[in-house]
Amino acid sequence: MKTICLFDLDGTLTDPFEGISKAFAYSLDYFGVPMPEPESLKKYIGPPLRESFTDFVPHESIEDAVAKFREYYATTGLLENRLYDGIAELLLKLKTEGFTLAVATSKVMEYAGIIINHFGIGEYFDYIAGCELDGTRSAKSEVIEHALDVLKPDNNITVVMIGDRKHDIVGAKAMGALSIGITWGYGTREELTEAGATWIANTPEEVYEVLNTTPHHNTSTITQPPCHN
Repeated sequence: MKTICLFDLDGTLTDPFEGISKAFAYSLDYFGVPMPEPESLKKYIGPPLRESFTDFVPHESIEDAVAKFREYYATTGLLENRLYDGIAELLLKLKTEGFTLAVATSKVMEYAGIIINHFGIGEYFDYIAGCELDGTRSAKSEVIEHALDVLKPDNNITVVMIGDRKHDIVGAKAMGALSIGITWGYGTREELTEAGATWIANTPEEVYEVLNTTPHHNTSTITQPPCHN
């Protein structure tokens, strides 16, 4: 088995801004909460949904807010989405060259599967890991752990988490995995660097370059990995 590549979904494989922002608007309108400027919603793309709603509604209303969000998102919003340029090509090259690919997202697994298959990239992934509808396994470290439990890699196989937010980087570190922070999503270079990303990549092509210079075995001897600027 070659390197295992775990890809975040929102902000990494696809740009979900339209659907997520409309679902937030639908939920907040139900509670009479004014809709914030669309630009300010970008920071809520990536983190677990329940965590995001703590900024808008009282703790006792979070589950209702999540339910209203999903009322819109599950039927319409999840496909108000687009695949980032270069992603399909990246996945094809990695799969062809023997990398093991999986999705590791804080999004509900069922929704993630629908999105992945809608964009025709499901064939590249050995597994899609995400949270449950009740919020179980929403922390990124838990999602990564679940994915690896299913994939069952040998102890000497390199695992790399690829994502656009600090949650991806912190989750990878908690599980002893390497990470590539990508800058075309919703996290900033500063956020990813402060979280301790092993590498930073600006394009899918740079992700490919990093993965092809990473030994396909335990990388504990790597002390100064390259950083693409």
